[in-house]
Amino acid sequence: MSIYDCKQWISDIDKVIESLPELSDMAGKTVLITGATGLICSTVIDVILRYNDTNKDSVIRILAAGRSTEKMSDRFGEIINRPDFQFVYFDASKPDINISEKADYIIHGASNASPNKIVEEPVETMLSNVLGMKCLLDYARKSNTKRVLFVSSSEVYGKKDNDEPYKEGEYGYIDLLNSRNSYSLSKCATETLCVSYYDEYGVESVIVRPGHIYGPTASPDDNRVSSAWAYQAAKGEDIIMKSDGSQIRSYVYSLDCASAIIKVLMIGKNCSAYNISNPNSIISIKDMGAILAEAGGVNVKMVLPSEKEKKSFNPMKNSSLEASKLMDLDWRGCFTANDGLNHTVSILKELRNQ
Repeated sequence: MSIYDCKQWISDIDKVIESLPELSDMAGKTVLITGATGLICSTVIDVILRYNDTNKDSVIRILAAGRSTEKMSDRFGEIINRPDFQFVYFDASKPDINISEKADYIIHGASNASPNKIVEEPVETMLSNVLGMKCLLDYARKSNTKRVLFVSSSEVYGKKDNDEPYKEGEYGYIDLLNSRNSYSLSKCATETLCVSYYDEYGVESVIVRPGHIYGPTASPDDNRVSSAWAYQAAKGEDIIMKSDGSQIRSYVYSLDCASAIIKVLMIGKNCSAYNISNPNSIISIKDMGAILAEAGGVNVKMVLPSEKEKKSFNPMKNSSLEASKLMDLDWRGCFTANDGLNHTVSILKELRNQ
């Protein structure tokens, strides 16, 4: 069974499309999307494809960039044969790009994001952010691309002394000599690279800093707690918590994240960064686990983490984000934490049982 056969997923996409008049401004254009099979960007593609289904006279053409046709086929199925969808090879960790077609817009979402991948591959993590974006910015410069969007991270903020939600422009401490920070520091550097390309070459770019994104588009191998726990709940397995769960996070359903990305791409201010956070979804890890456990009819169990697992933990106790800047673009999240987490488990259950 495909996710496109899940009525809940299609209904959720339609709800998001209603909040995105900017999609009509993309009609007839081409958008290159890296990280096309990932949690966030595959959701962006699902939104665009669904829009195309109901606007066949002027579709948005997708160049879905990735390293594997097999992964692309596994994620999108027969969609890879649609005329509005084209696979293009792109390895974000390599210093070159060979895409002959021109794109009006670029969304760069290719990156190691799973904590275990970051710990195991800190070099590749850094290169996929910095070198991948350099390649795309050079491509955008040659292709006269209208605008580039970089999917950054809330981890660029580091640690700070108070528990107030992070605002754009407020930064804390990041340990430069900890390889776990290859992710956050390369995201920081890539943001600066984006604005530098505008100052020197005139390439327009915007930046989004998502909170903690979850949804049924996550890979079963994704070991971020929201993804791992959603799959455990869907399988009827007890959720294993390896901390006290007191850490506060801005949890965002992947479809709300996708709508924010499209909104910022089209009407965000050039060379600006926008937090992606739903005020209705700022909760603790413990509360997130409780919602997922109830959705799956399972329990939450505490287990002490190994030393290796501790190394992969996000060091930020409170990484909640203040999103008034995004909301000034007339963006609103369509799903509360309770709605999004329950829908995620419901969809994963349906996919698992077919």
